[in-house]
Amino acid sequence: MYRLEERFAAKWSGREDTHCIWWQGHWWSWNRLNDLVSDCEDKLKSAGFERGQRIAALLPNSPVTIALAIACWRLEGAFAPLNARTGVENLLSTIEMLDVHAVFVMEDKFLSAAKAAEAKGIPVAAAGLDKPLERWRGRRGVPEHEKYAIIFSTSGTSGLPKAVPCSHSNLLSNIDSMTVHVPGLIEYSSVFLNVLPNFHTLGFNIACMLPLLSGIRQAVLPSFVPVEATVDAIKTSGTNCIIAVPTVISFILGTLEKTGERLDGIKLVISGGDRLSAETDLRCRRCLGVGILEGYGLTECSPVVAVGHSIETARLGAVGQICDGYDFEIRDMNGNKLDPHDEGVLWVKGPSVVDGYFRDKASTMERFSDGWFNTGDVVKIDDDGYMRIVDRATDIIIVGGFNVYPQEVEAVLSKHPAVLSAIAVGERNSVTGEIVKAFVIPREGHAVTARELMAYCKERLAHYKTPRKIAFVSEFPVSQSGKILRRELRNIKI
Repeated sequence: MYRLEERFAAKWSGREDTHCIWWQGHWWSWNRLNDLVSDCEDKLKSAGFERGQRIAALLPNSPVTIALAIACWRLEGAFAPLNARTGVENLLSTIEMLDVHAVFVMEDKFLSAAKAAEAKGIPVAAAGLDKPLERWRGRRGVPEHEKYAIIFSTSGTSGLPKAVPCSHSNLLSNIDSMTVHVPGLIEYSSVFLNVLPNFHTLGFNIACMLPLLSGIRQAVLPSFVPVEATVDAIKTSGTNCIIAVPTVISFILGTLEKTGERLDGIKLVISGGDRLSAETDLRCRRCLGVGILEGYGLTECSPVVAVGHSIETARLGAVGQICDGYDFEIRDMNGNKLDPHDEGVLWVKGPSVVDGYFRDKASTMERFSDGWFNTGDVVKIDDDGYMRIVDRATDIIIVGGFNVYPQEVEAVLSKHPAVLSAIAVGERNSVTGEIVKAFVIPREGHAVTARELMAYCKERLAHYKTPRKIAFVSEFPVSQSGKILRRELRNIKI
């Protein structure tokens, strides 16, 4: 089976009346979810949706989000999830680029969305999160190959973002590789937490589609806030596999720490999307009874590239080993091949890697070459195959011609007893090109000055790596998917 909708049916064959998704306090059977899929398929067909077409959905995680995606695939079209909080009016350039049949929004957003899209001639349809759709009439866009299943887009509100079209074979190869790489991930007793936004590839492909296409149950939550509701859902649904980003994990742990509660029965916590701190792992062991299995991936890789095999063999600070199915090379900044154990930029090739960006030859040529994809991440792989992410190539701070990896600066700052968390970024400088500046969240009950922290760093870092400016903040700006927005920090003057 090479298509997702076929796997969806095959994995639940003979178990159609068993629990499939937990939603708003109740379990849905596969039959109930499939009835909603069939309704979406019928409504799409009557609205003029055809092979190779696309729909966009500005919807939170929900049964209808899943159903719309599968209905699209049954009609050999593609599903494009977008950030509902951004709003249609701010995503018109993205929606136009995707050349969609229609845009689906929550019922209470329909009037404002329809007004924003009307001038562009883009049909808008309202969707209840767990009920049959109303009828609409779509438009015909230029069809693409039916191999494409889902298109992820950057969430910028200005300029033209890149869109990544993942094929059915991309997703299936990544899911199958992941289930082999992490033994016990899809045991019959597994219950996944699907709380990461489904416009995010880790949320949709791994937290949602991996269990669904493996015949495994999942708890579907529209948002991770209020966090108390997420914790309650974990307990009520019997969730024992948590797929999340560090920010979400920290929120869950913080809520448990406030009440002194410890959750029993959690067997796996897998983190991706951003760096994981050693402290978060320790907190997780206290509150959930397990350590965190750190992974690494990119949307262009559908998304998982590397992850640890098990908690027992995981190495803190490493993102595990590269999954089977990938070829990889380490190259310098100019694309020249290095020794596999040298520090350098990671390039990957394999069935999970997409074939380029959606209708964007220029961007495709920048990152893809002869089937190889430039991840843009500087990594170091040890003799046992464990990979550490040194930094994003684009995040490297260049001070007077010397490379400064933010992660190194952040690690030093975070060891200070008065520092809870730290982020280092570059700031333009007329003399050195850039200087290092840092933003620090102080630990409660501790006092420290910026000057003291700079002196602390100076004793432990080369002079050009030492932050020249430090600001104290209560929190870092994060995206809807929980990633820290370094670009916003770069623009803040200290």
